Amino acid sequence: MKVRVVCRKIYDYIRYDLKEIAFPSSLPDPPNIKKRRKLTWDERFWVLKKAARLYAASWVRDIGPDLRPNDYKKDELTEKPNEGKKTTKESEPSTLEDLAVAARGGMETLRPALQRVYMTRASAFRDALKSFIQGYQEGVQQVMEKKEDSETEEVMEKVMEKKEDSKTEDVNVPKKST
Repeated sequence: MKVRVVCRKIYDYIRYDLKEIAFPSSLPDPPNIKKRRKLTWDERFWVLKKAARLYAASWVRDIGPDLRPNDYKKDELTEKPNEGKKTTKESEPSTLEDLAVAARGGMETLRPALQRVYMTRASAFRDALKSFIQGYQEGVQQVMEKKEDSETEEVMEKVMEKKEDSKTEDVNVPKKST
């Protein structure tokens, strides 16, 4: 083959086939779908900025009023009537906060905190398993009672049918006189 033909084939491969392999095109949209307009550069930048702020805020436990002002407006409205009823009770730290404090203290403080977490999980799992087994046994017991009730009803119906059959036989058969 000539060099020119080889070069053209390589060029076509890179231009069409390789592009499709690296970035495959999706199936075309159905005809009833309306295409949205493309975002402007300003809109793209705004979306990227908003997404980055929310992503960065997701790493913090309390997002704060700077990033979610609408959520805090609702809280302020609900807190105003209850200002006179404030309690001085401190809330207990969460498990995550306990672990964070223990991790700062080193391995000596972290080990008991982790043991507490795992024991709590184990006891919750054990209680849930006991509750499940108890509910399962009650369900089996109810099914067995229903089965026994239906069996006794069937037996009673058969006995009643036999009695009725014997009565009809007695009526149909003439009595012999002696």
